Amino acid sequence: MPQSKTPHIRFKGFSGEWKKKQLGDIADIIGGGTPSTSIAEYWGGNIDWYSPTEIGNQVYANGSVKKITQLGLEKSSAKILPSGKTILFTSRAGIGNMAILSKDGATNQGFQSLILRDRYDTYFIYSAGFLIKKYALKYSSGSTFLEISGKQLSNMNIIIPNIEEQTKIGEYFQRLDVLIEQKEKKYQKLKQFKTAMLSQLFPQEGEYTPKLRFKGFSGEWEKKILDEIVNRYDNLRVPISAVNRIAGNTPYYGANGIQDYVKGHTHDGEFILIAEDGANDLKNYPVQYVNGKIWVNNHAHVLQAKMDIADNVFLKFALSKINIEPFLVGGGRAKLNANIMMDLNIKIPSDINEQTKIGNYFQKLDTLIDLHQQELEKLKTMKKALLAKMFV
Repeated sequence: MPQSKTPHIRFKGFSGEWKKKQLGDIADIIGGGTPSTSIAEYWGGNIDWYSPTEIGNQVYANGSVKKITQLGLEKSSAKILPSGKTILFTSRAGIGNMAILSKDGATNQGFQSLILRDRYDTYFIYSAGFLIKKYALKYSSGSTFLEISGKQLSNMNIIIPNIEEQTKIGEYFQRLDVLIEQKEKKYQKLKQFKTAMLSQLFPQEGEYTPKLRFKGFSGEWEKKILDEIVNRYDNLRVPISAVNRIAGNTPYYGANGIQDYVKGHTHDGEFILIAEDGANDLKNYPVQYVNGKIWVNNHAHVLQAKMDIADNVFLKFALSKINIEPFLVGGGRAKLNANIMMDLNIKIPSDINEQTKIGNYFQKLDTLIDLHQQELEKLKTMKKALLAKMFV
C-alpha cells in the first residue's frame, strides 16, 4: 500500500500532497571528531564541542561542557557547524537525541548532524525528529555498539510540505515545546522546594529540633524505634497472581504502588506501605500513605500509627527521609526484613498536633506537585498525538 502524502490534521489554507525527499536532499549530514586528549593546546578554548550525553534534555544546545581551541579543531575531524540551521543528531550511545544549535560549535564523532539547506524550516525538521530517530534505530548496525552512518541517514525518505506550511507547523510545535518547558520548570521547582522544606521542618542528623517550626510548637523531638509508634499488619496481606484477580475498584498494591484494581480488600483504614522487596528505587525507597479499602500483596509492609502517639501522614514523610538502603539484605532482589524495619530509629514531636500539622503541609504540597506532573504529562501526550497526526 503506497504511503500517504498528506497529514491527518492540517492548518487552514494548506492543501495538496507533500513531497517525498531524501534526508540528504534537504541537509548536509556532517560527522564530528575528537582532538587528541594528550595535547593540552587543543583544549580549553572558546569553541563549543558537544558529546552525545549533553543532548536530549533541551531543545537548544546553548553551550557545551568541554571547549576546544582553533588548533584543536584544525588537528581533528571536528567541523564548525552553523547555528540556527544545524540540528545535532546523536548517531551512537543513545541514537536519535536531537538539539538545535543556538551558537556555532562542533561535536565529537558520536553525531551525524543536519545542516539544513535553504527552504527548509529548522523547527519543522527538529519536530520530525521522531521519524528520523525511528529510521536511524531501524538501520543502525555495529558489533561493538549500534551506530548509524551519515550515508545511511542521508538515504532516509522524508515527506515534507512547502516552506510556508513547514514554518506554520514548526512555529506551532515551538510554542507547544515552550509551554512544556515552562510546566517542567514549575514541576521541578516544586520538587526542589519540597526537598528544601523537608530539611527545614525535620531535624538534621544529630539534632532534635528542626530549623523551621509552625507557630505554637517548641521543645526537642523524641527519638523512638518504629516498633514503639506503629502496629504492623503484614499478616493480613494476600498475594494474588494476575490471572486469578477479579476486576474491581479496590487498588491492589505491591512494592512500588498500585499494580491493579480488584474486588474485595485486605485492609481498610489509614496505613503506610513500605516496600519489603522488589523496590524499583533503593535511593528513594517506596513509602506510601493510603486511606480506605486496599488490597496489599506480600511485597509491601503494612504499618499503622498507634493511636494518640503518631500521625500516619506525618510518618509517611518521616519514613521517606530515612535512607533505607543500608538496612536491606539480599543480592539481586534486596529485602527489608520486618524485624530490621521495626527497629529503625525515627524522630517525632511529642505533640501529635505538630505531627499532624507537618503531615498535612507536605500532603498538600504533594497534591500540588502531582497536579503539575499530571498537567505536564497531558501536554506531552497531546504533543505525541499531534506529531502523529500532523506529520506523514
